[in-house]
Amino acid sequence: MTSPSPRTALGLMSGTSLDGIDAAVIRTDGVSHVETGAFITVPYEEGFRARLRGCLGGQGPVAEVERELTELHAGVVNQLKELAGGIDLIGFHGHTILHAPERRKTWQIGDGTLLAKLTGIPVVHDFRTADVAAGGQGAPLVPLYHQALATELERPLAVLNIGGVANVTWLGRRGGKDVLAFDTGPGNALIDDWVLSHTGQPYDADGALAASGTMDRAVLDRLMTAAYFRKAPPKSLDRDAFDVTPVAALGAADGAATLTAFTAAAVARSAGQLPQPPVRWLVTGGGRRNGHLMALLRAMLGVPVEPVDSVGWHGDALEAQAFAYLAVRSRAGLPLSVPGTTGVPSPMTGGQFSEP
Repeated sequence: MTSPSPRTALGLMSGTSLDGIDAAVIRTDGVSHVETGAFITVPYEEGFRARLRGCLGGQGPVAEVERELTELHAGVVNQLKELAGGIDLIGFHGHTILHAPERRKTWQIGDGTLLAKLTGIPVVHDFRTADVAAGGQGAPLVPLYHQALATELERPLAVLNIGGVANVTWLGRRGGKDVLAFDTGPGNALIDDWVLSHTGQPYDADGALAASGTMDRAVLDRLMTAAYFRKAPPKSLDRDAFDVTPVAALGAADGAATLTAFTAAAVARSAGQLPQPPVRWLVTGGGRRNGHLMALLRAMLGVPVEPVDSVGWHGDALEAQAFAYLAVRSRAGLPLSVPGTTGVPSPMTGGQFSEP
C-alpha cells in the first residue's frame, strides 16, 4: 500500500481533567512518518471550567457551552497558526461529556462545522461515534499514534496516559497488529476533585498533599472491589465511573494519599491483564508530573517507569498530536481503531468532515 502524502495537521484536545485546550501541529502521512511542530496549551478560565463541568453527563446548557467551547478552540487555532504557518487540516476532539459505550453512546461537544467556518480550515471531528456504533468502546484512540512513535523502542512496551482517566497502550514484539489498549481506572480526575473541594487548589502539585498523608488500606481495598477491574480488556470508562464515598470520612491529606494510591493500584492491577509484562512503562499526561504518583507506580510495577519525555516525546502535546494524526488517517480512510484498542469487531475508520 502506498502511504498518503504528508499533510500539516493541527490537533486539539480538551481532556477529562477540564484544565484547558492543548493544541499541537504535526506533519504526517497518517502512517509512519511523523514530524512534530509547534504546541501551545491554553487554560480554561475558572468560570468556563465551572460551566463545562456543569454539562458532564449531558446536563445543563449544553448548546450554549458547546458554542463557547468551539469559539475558544477557534481562538487557540488562530494563535497557533501564527507560530506554525500553513495548516491543511484540523483534528478537533471536542470535550467528552458522556461516555457510555455499553449503551452505544458517546458524546463529545464541539461544533466542527462552526470551527471550520471560524478558522477557514477543514476540520475532522466526532472521532468516537462510529466506533461505539459498531460495538467498540470508542476509547482509547491514541494507541495507533503511540505505535507510530514507538517503532524503534524495545518491546513489550507500555505507554500509560494519566489524564482525568488513565489508559494503557501495550505494544508487543510482533509489530503492527500486536497492540492492546484500555482504560486502567482513575487518573487525575478523582484526585483533582478531592483537592479542589478540600483545599481550593485545582490539583495536587507534585503529589505534595498526598505525600503528606497516610493511605487508608481498608478504603483502598474497598475502592479496588469495583466491578470494572474484573472486566477483560478492551474496556473504557467515564470520568465519574467510580463511587468514592468510602473516601469521604478521611481528612484532606489522607484522602489525597488514598486516591493517589487508587490510581496507581488500578494501573498495577491492569498489568496483570497485559499479554506479556512490559520491559518498561512510559508515562504521558499530567500525571507524569505527580512525583508521589510516579514513585508509587515504580514501587508497584517493579520495572522502569519514566516520563515519555525521556525518549524524546512531548508528554503535554501527545494527545493533541494524536488527533492531528487521526484526522489525516480519517481523510485517507485508514482505521482509527482496531479490535485490540477499542474492541471494535474489525478495523474502523471514523470522523466527520467539515469544510469552511
